[in-house]
Amino acid sequence: MTPRVLLATFALFSWLPLGAANKLPETGKTFPELASFDKLMRSFVKENEIPGAALAVAKDGRLVYVRGFGYANLKENESIQPESLFRIASISKPLTAVATLQLVEQGKLKLDDAVFNLLPHRAHLPTGKRVDPRLENITVAHLMRHQGGWNRDKSIDPLFHSIEIATALGKTPPATQNDIIRFMKGWPLDFNPGTRYAYSNLGYCLLGRVVEQTTGHSYETYMKDTFLKPLGITRMRSGKTLQRYKGEVTYYPKGQMAGIAVTGPHIGAKVPRPYGAWYIEAMDSLGGWIASAPDLVRFGSAVDRFEQSKILNAQSIKTMLTRPKGHFGNDQKNEPDKVYYGCGWSVREVPNSKKTNRWHTGHLSGTSSILVLRHDGLCWAALFNTNQTSDKKRPSKKIDPLIHKAADAVKEWPKHDLFSRP
Repeated sequence: MTPRVLLATFALFSWLPLGAANKLPETGKTFPELASFDKLMRSFVKENEIPGAALAVAKDGRLVYVRGFGYANLKENESIQPESLFRIASISKPLTAVATLQLVEQGKLKLDDAVFNLLPHRAHLPTGKRVDPRLENITVAHLMRHQGGWNRDKSIDPLFHSIEIATALGKTPPATQNDIIRFMKGWPLDFNPGTRYAYSNLGYCLLGRVVEQTTGHSYETYMKDTFLKPLGITRMRSGKTLQRYKGEVTYYPKGQMAGIAVTGPHIGAKVPRPYGAWYIEAMDSLGGWIASAPDLVRFGSAVDRFEQSKILNAQSIKTMLTRPKGHFGNDQKNEPDKVYYGCGWSVREVPNSKKTNRWHTGHLSGTSSILVLRHDGLCWAALFNTNQTSDKKRPSKKIDPLIHKAADAVKEWPKHDLFSRP
């Protein structure tokens, strides 16, 4: 199928069932006391013209709710299942951050280790250029807190310049993680490391390579076998650009529907953005995972209940939640931000208490996701197979306050645990 035909087919079947369906497909067990979540998801998916979504909610480490709404694949009339796999995009970052903190606990890394002393990559330097000496000052902690010195608003986000980077290195696209790192070692930093916050996909790409160098295993192998398996998570894996795994949803972009292919048989041609306009294999540690909603809640609950799960010790949790230097960017300059980024999480302190709310969102064309750890023992994950609501907002951002309201409407939390079902 040619790229042009592929785009036309994609546009056709992405909308037809939504307009035709009278009843939204639903899967998963219902519980009367949790009806507020059902009501929310039914209305949200329909009113916002979302193909499909999954929501999982845990209370005090018990999975109490997990359901699917809408379609995993519109053309095949395939319903979202509670265990459907979605691209979780940047929710991959908390996974990488917690794994890194574990290595620090084990004495295999230090927070103040200079990152480029740990990695073997040689800089790709244009003629007459030198390596920015400030690269030597970037630490593991800087990367986890987005303080490495790169500002994608001033320069580039190299994860989305695959063709240009591969071409500069004299290679056939797509650019791998190692290509990206070599290329960016030849670029000057945008600010001195540790002096401010600027969200950086490159920083978490580097952390994935630090995990590899420290453990002697590929990032995915280490994460699956050593990090996730002890938590009881066995289906999470790195996604593929052009491959849909068993149980994985189909992705339906809105807004910018097409992009230039960086991989596959039609490099340089227009393709549906989720299927070739970036190279998800290079995004493993920063945005490449696929997961189900209950898998994310299992991970989030383990972090929230670290004393029981032993995923991290108290000192690591303190490090994870420490307010970094610099400004998050939402509040007035001489005042502490109400929201800041710790090690792998956005953090909001609960007034008049020592508790915090922590969360991370993820966003790619065709994908929107959110994972929340609330201060009262609640943890939830909502996943969508599109990136935009009917009013052009991100589903994860729009639904966030609504899930809080649905949770507040629950008068009594059930005692069952769907994690323990056969």
